[in-house]
Amino acid sequence: MKSALALLLALTACSAPPDHARGAHPTIVSLNPCADAILAEIAAPGQLLAISHYSHDPRASSMPANDARRYASTGGTAEEVLALAPDMVVADAFIQPATRRALEQAGIAVEVLGIAGSLDESLTQVEALGDVTGNEGRANALSDRIADSWQAHRWKGEPVSALLWQQGGLVPGEASLAGALLEQTGFASHSAARGLGQGAYLPLEEVLADPPQVVITAGEEDAFDHPALAFASATQRHELASSLLYCGGPTIPRALERFTQIRRAAQ
Repeated sequence: MKSALALLLALTACSAPPDHARGAHPTIVSLNPCADAILAEIAAPGQLLAISHYSHDPRASSMPANDARRYASTGGTAEEVLALAPDMVVADAFIQPATRRALEQAGIAVEVLGIAGSLDESLTQVEALGDVTGNEGRANALSDRIADSWQAHRWKGEPVSALLWQQGGLVPGEASLAGALLEQTGFASHSAARGLGQGAYLPLEEVLADPPQVVITAGEEDAFDHPALAFASATQRHELASSLLYCGGPTIPRALERFTQIRRAAQ
């Protein structure tokens, strides 16, 4: 007996192409939480059929909840996607090979979007999604808005030393979007000055031994609320929503605004 997936593949292959496949805007299912936010802004009405389930989870989403609720979501299985019969799927680099193969066998184009490590990479991703989805104008407008926000939040004074301390006690590297956001808004990365790279672990003891001027915590971690931090009395402490660090794209202006608020408070 054929599996449900094999039967669905057979039915998809035998059926005529859907009407939307002949349009200027291919219909899309996004399995990539970072692509979700971009596509929600640039897609034509009715073009984006579903987004990833991550964007419906406030703990994992970089999209405003009201925006995410406008779209259906999938768990990322081939069966769910094939049932929606999109022309295109936008995935991340971790898409299962079997899932990708099933989608491509059904005639669905699969576009892979990686992780943006800089402003330029993020703008390139926005413009690339505009090209493949037929929404160049909307994508260029979004790209311009992100670039304008970046310039508008450039800090012109002296930087202050700041530790961006993420869940798990991890820190960003210099060659990361989070590191670039710090630098753009007037901070000097405390962890980079210590020679720590992307995803390095920084324990509480080392923070106390050499405290920065500002600690910015993102996420939940026992060390972030440890009573010993009170001994670093000259260090200011601020919180940042982790969702502002998950993705680039339209998240960047919101992240810049929050970092700038913290920088103003640190004067």
